[in-house]
Amino acid sequence: MRVLVTGATGNVGRHVAAGLVKAGVQVRAMTRDPARASLPGAEVVRGDLEKPETVPFDGVDRVFLFPEPSTAAAVVDRAKQAGVLRIVVLSSGAVTAGIDSTFHPPVEQAVEQSGLEWTHVRPGEFAANKIAVWGGSIRAERVVRDFNPDSAWLPVHEQDVADVALKVLLEDGHHGKAYDINGPELLSLRDQVKAIGDALGEEVRFEAVSAVRAREIYRELGGFAAENADFLLGFVDYNGNPADPDKIAELWADFDPSQLGPMPTAEAVTGHPPRTFAQWARDRVDDFR
Repeated sequence: MRVLVTGATGNVGRHVAAGLVKAGVQVRAMTRDPARASLPGAEVVRGDLEKPETVPFDGVDRVFLFPEPSTAAAVVDRAKQAGVLRIVVLSSGAVTAGIDSTFHPPVEQAVEQSGLEWTHVRPGEFAANKIAVWGGSIRAERVVRDFNPDSAWLPVHEQDVADVALKVLLEDGHHGKAYDINGPELLSLRDQVKAIGDALGEEVRFEAVSAVRAREIYRELGGFAAENADFLLGFVDYNGNPADPDKIAELWADFDPSQLGPMPTAEAVTGHPPRTFAQWARDRVDDFR
């Protein structure tokens, strides 16, 4: 068996590649910049999902597919023509929630319509996003400046997402299913900052700022934080439509977590308890030092 892992240097992809290597599977790890990849045991190749002709499907049985909606149909068609049998999509819980109609759904639909075996892995909020938006100020000042400190969700450890992907790549019985994956605890931003401080063994202050100021801070950071500032702070919804962050903050203030009921975690697929945010903070503590 040979598995192609796209997005192989990403937060999830690198764990999927490592897990496959550990399982004794031949791994072709695709990245735009192989020279910067550190994926022991994998065949590291250059490729770009935005350029379907560059994706190396030859000799591949199964694919872990990072989402790229603009070329999904062409990529999946090339995979089918090359003899790929199974595709596992890294999707989003926003699809299940009905708030994403433009980004992940085209990828899911292309795979479903291919006639190949498919499974969708739908994580919620990634704990790792906090490295992009908070890492710099925690490293430099031991402070987080952000909006709406009492807003809360269930941040998921990227290893939990990868563990689910590994299960469905390696085992049968998952065709036609979509697995939502959340963290096990509803945590406010303030409590997340405290968990990072506990992992560091130092106090990390939370300095609440307006949504407008937080957006300025995110944009100054560049990268993921800048690209997603409007969505992360509530200026637009998942599909890019204008929204009011102050109204979103009011909704969080009235939010009753008991209304959610049990939220699905990786345990339903892996059989192992999901990792907590505190565990994630300990695992990624060097990113905040």
